[in-house]
Amino acid sequence: MVCYYNETRQNGQTNLLRMNTRQILLMLSLTLLSTLFGSTVMAQEPISPIEVPEGLDSSKIELGKKLFFDPRLSRSGWISCNSCHNLMLSGTDNLVSSIGHQWAQGPINAPTVFNAVYSISQFWDGRAVNLTEQAGGPIANPGEMASNHQLAVEVLQTIPGYVREFSQVFGGERITIGMVTEAIAEFERTLVTPNSRFDQWLLGDENALTEQEKEGYRLFKLTGCAGCHNGPAAGGRAYQKMGSFNRYETENPSVGREAVTGVRQDRMRFKVPSLRNIELTYPYFHDGQVRTLEEAVDTMAWVQLNRKFSENGNDKVVAFLKSLTGELPRIVLPILPPSGPDTPPPQPFE
Repeated sequence: MVCYYNETRQNGQTNLLRMNTRQILLMLSLTLLSTLFGSTVMAQEPISPIEVPEGLDSSKIELGKKLFFDPRLSRSGWISCNSCHNLMLSGTDNLVSSIGHQWAQGPINAPTVFNAVYSISQFWDGRAVNLTEQAGGPIANPGEMASNHQLAVEVLQTIPGYVREFSQVFGGERITIGMVTEAIAEFERTLVTPNSRFDQWLLGDENALTEQEKEGYRLFKLTGCAGCHNGPAAGGRAYQKMGSFNRYETENPSVGREAVTGVRQDRMRFKVPSLRNIELTYPYFHDGQVRTLEEAVDTMAWVQLNRKFSENGNDKVVAFLKSLTGELPRIVLPILPPSGPDTPPPQPFE
C-alpha cells in the first residue's frame, strides 16, 4: 500500500505514534544512515536494484512465451494472458478492470506482470502462492478465459507443434496443466525492468537523479513508506489495509485477504503493489479508481496518513516515483504453431 509524506509534517508526532514498530525503526535507521554515510550506501537502502534473472531454462522460456500469447488457451480462442497483461504497454491493460469472456467486466484492476517474480504471492488478495499457481487461475476463471484445465490441455494436445515442443522440453507424450503453468511462469520470470534511473543512482551514479527526485526519495523514507514499499520491486512483499487512517471509499466489492483467509481482520487488506514503472501502470489501486499519479499520492496521503499533501511535497514524491521506471524487456513476438484438424476453431461470439 502506498503511503506518502506531507512536507509540512502537520501532526507529525501523532502520525508517528500510529506507525507500526517496523516502520518506526526502519524510518529512524534510514534517516541516520543517510545522514552519516550519504545516499550511496546501496546495501542499506530499503529498495534494491532490479537484476536480470539468471539460471532459467531457455527452452522452457520460449515455450512459455508462446503460451502467454496464445488465445487458444481460452474457451473463445480469443483471449490470451497478454490480453490483460499487455507487454506492449506496461504489463497490464490500463483499464479500470479487464475484459473477459463474452465481454465480462473483471472484478478488479489487473496488476502488472512486470517484476511479479519478486512478489510474495500473486493476485491482489494473494490467493496464488507463486507464478506457477497464478498462471492456471485465469484459464479456468469463467469471467476471464472461461476454459478449464482439462479442456485447455486437450486443445494443446491437438496442435502438433505443441506436442513436439512439450515433449522436447519436458519429455513424454502427454501434456499436463502443470507443464503449461510451469512454462508460462518461467517466461514471466524474465519480465523484469532493470536499469531505471533510480537503480543507476543506487549503483553509484549521483547524477542519475535530480535534486527534486532525491528530495522526494528522502521524504518517502522519512515517513516510513519504505516499511511497505521495499525490496527490488518497491512493494509486493506484504499485505496492508487500504485505508489505515481514513476510510477508503470505493464501490468495488473486493474485500482483499478476507476472501482467502475468512478472517474479518483481513478485510480490505491487499498485497502492497509494486512501485516499479508506476507512472505507466495507471489507473491505480485495486479498484482502478484513480487515473493520475498526482491524485494517487494525494489520496494515499489522506487515507493512509491523515494528511493533506502540500503541492511541493506532492511534486517531489511524484518525481521520485517516476525515476523508478526501468527498461521494459524487448520481446520478439513468437510464431505460434498452427492448429491441427481437431483443434476447436475460435468462437469469440458464443
